Amino acid sequence: MNEDRQGSADRERRRIDFAAAKWAVLHDRGLTAREQDEFLQWLACDRRHSEAFRRQQATWCELDALAQWRPEHSVQPNPGLLEERAGRGPGRWIALALAASVACGLTAWHFRASPPPGVPVAEATALNYERRVLNDGSVVELNRGATIEAHYTPGEREISLVRGEAFFKVAKNPLRPFIVRANGIAVQAVGTAFNVRLVDGAVDVLVTEGRVKIANGDASDQNPPLLVAAGEHTLVPVRGHGPVAVAKASATEISQALAWQPQMLDFSSTPLGDMVAEFNRHNRVQIVIADPTLAHLAIVGAVRSDNVDGFVRLLETAAGVRAERSTTTIVLTRSR
Repeated sequence: MNEDRQGSADRERRRIDFAAAKWAVLHDRGLTAREQDEFLQWLACDRRHSEAFRRQQATWCELDALAQWRPEHSVQPNPGLLEERAGRGPGRWIALALAASVACGLTAWHFRASPPPGVPVAEATALNYERRVLNDGSVVELNRGATIEAHYTPGEREISLVRGEAFFKVAKNPLRPFIVRANGIAVQAVGTAFNVRLVDGAVDVLVTEGRVKIANGDASDQNPPLLVAAGEHTLVPVRGHGPVAVAKASATEISQALAWQPQMLDFSSTPLGDMVAEFNRHNRVQIVIADPTLAHLAIVGAVRSDNVDGFVRLLETAAGVRAERSTTTIVLTRSR
């Protein structure tokens, strides 16, 4: 009898793990609106589902990190890359696994090996903030309204910033230069993180890691390429052959320049009141806790700071919370 019960429990655990793995795969390519609703319902029907999903998501992220390892990053792979992470302690908590806010919920782009000349392999316009991972391991964060085109060949990785602003964290590969082109200005990097913004008549470049080389695409420009290192920024005129100044950027200036990037809010048994305060600091729509007893509800999870609606919908589904929405506020009370 005990063996039958154990066998049944094992089958149920495998069924849950299989479903969690399926949701992890769907998250990686991005959920449709219908899938997001189904995912939230799946989470709400059994508390074991959120824990299983977190395990599968952690495994997915670890495998993604392993896939992105390149020999030039280090002499040997990190021996602890796939070590099991310490679990969270017991307690009264709600595990949040939001459709658009898991830590490694990146949308993968895939590129043909050798595209026809002049044909963009991939194009994206961000209606809101978007974060995408390219198939070489580089990450692109797009500000709202930004448009980019990607052209990848065996010898070069080229991104054209057509409109707006984007931040690039480049996977190191000296044999395949990574070049961002914006209004005729070429910004080349290897193993670097930098921000490029199109402004009237100029291209604004801010470097946060490594360094970049900036060149004007105008053949008549005889000036040598401009080198900009981490902690520096420059404004390069689209038309102009004179020297370009490079200035130091303070930590405050860098933070202000990149304030458009949402953050991952990581909470460990954090009271809902504290979590709401952090959300309100990042968003125009403000969350109001009308029932004081809700403020002490402990929350565990990683949530993207701009996903207010997804966060509130999960509270409604899994935590017995009722939300009343207006254009500027969301009021939380306990469900009757």
